[in-house]
Amino acid sequence: MTRSLLALSKRRAFLCVSLLALIVVGGGAWYALSVKATAPVAQADAKSAPAGDSSGTEILLGLAQTAISEKHLVAPMGSNAYEFYLSVLQLEPNNQTALDHLRNLFDDASTEVERAINENDLNEAQRELALLREFDNSNYTLALLGGKLDAARQLMVRQDEERAALIQAERSSSTNGAQ
Repeated sequence: MTRSLLALSKRRAFLCVSLLALIVVGGGAWYALSVKATAPVAQADAKSAPAGDSSGTEILLGLAQTAISEKHLVAPMGSNAYEFYLSVLQLEPNNQTALDHLRNLFDDASTEVERAINENDLNEAQRELALLREFDNSNYTLALLGGKLDAARQLMVRQDEERAALIQAERSSSTNGAQ
């Protein structure tokens, strides 16, 4: 009985190893064919792409327009109109479209920063404020928002200190009451 079980398990092991080898060979063949098929397309794309960064600029401008239509002016991080337009300016520092849109969006973006401060989302407000400062570091509105952000941070620190003092007082009164 044990011999028949041993023989059966050897057959199953051989079948599993054979099946695994077939899968590996098939996967390797599929990969080799897919790499060969996509290589000419990638070469053709590289040849047809213009020498400058204009296609990248156009893509970024399109992404910025999409972000505006979705009301993503300065948030979420990495996918907002301000970051896309600033990226365009890194590629083309004098791109008038990006400069105009950044100027036009400034007031609404400042309002978004103030909203984040008012909601005590201070880290996000700091990130958004830094983003606006990349475009116009000397703007008076940004100085005011920076002051408001600092005041909100100080207020939060005071509130945390008060909570810590309350907790400490409760602990000391409970240990005194237990003795």
